[in-house]
Amino acid sequence: MGMKLCRFELNGQVCVGLSLDGQHLINLTAAGIERLTPLLESDNLSKRLVALAKSGLPIHKVAAVRLLAPVERQEVWAAGVTYLRSKKARMEESDFSATAYDRVYDAPRPEIFFKSLAEKVVATGEPVGIRRDAKWNVPEPELALVISSRGEIVGYTAGNDMSSRDIEGENLLYLPQAKVYDRSCALAPWIAVGVSESQVRQWNIGVKIVRKGKVIFAGETSVGQIKRGFKELADWLCRSQSFPNGAVLLTGTGVVPGDDFTLATKDVVRISISGVGDLENVVAVV
Repeated sequence: MGMKLCRFELNGQVCVGLSLDGQHLINLTAAGIERLTPLLESDNLSKRLVALAKSGLPIHKVAAVRLLAPVERQEVWAAGVTYLRSKKARMEESDFSATAYDRVYDAPRPEIFFKSLAEKVVATGEPVGIRRDAKWNVPEPELALVISSRGEIVGYTAGNDMSSRDIEGENLLYLPQAKVYDRSCALAPWIAVGVSESQVRQWNIGVKIVRKGKVIFAGETSVGQIKRGFKELADWLCRSQSFPNGAVLLTGTGVVPGDDFTLATKDVVRISISGVGDLENVVAVV
């Protein structure tokens, strides 16, 4: 049974939902679960969700609610250069950066950087941003690990780690400006729970970019191409710091548009992960 958690809005109220089929939502808020975070801290989350699914709670059609980003107070971080394709793309941004990205791909310590506060995360259906002072902007479709305050991976979602490649390519020290700005991070509404890393590594990640009704870029890769282990990445994130509300860690991208491509306003970015679902956003200048 595939179980997916979400946050949704119904009649002005923010609720926590559980879906078993992707079409219907079991309203967990009717059982007193008003926030997603404490639920993700459960000792045996899958067992608890199975019991809740059988408890006769109200059910809504997904199409009848507004799906929200699946974060409340979690910080969002990101790992980079975890796919060979990503390493090559980052090295192509400039000669100055090439050596650093080549080294970090093979180094024991991964590249990990802060991406977004929860309140700045964009939900599906909302605009993602491209910087007004950048000329080379791309989406980065990524698997995201949902991590509890104990540092345990409790679920998986999909994310868009928007990036200004010209700013990063100009100087490595500009990475925060290339990655962290208004509407630079989007997360799919669903958190898939009760699945193992070996199962997740069978999933595919795809992206389509639509401009004026036409697909102008499409690409796909396998989660199995991520070089580093999920627990390895989560452990590095949690070294020497704590996350009392948990965290979300984007795991890098293996689908990168060519060097001649840049996003434009009103483009539509559609990201799909086979075990999670879809994330769709229109592009706006910020």
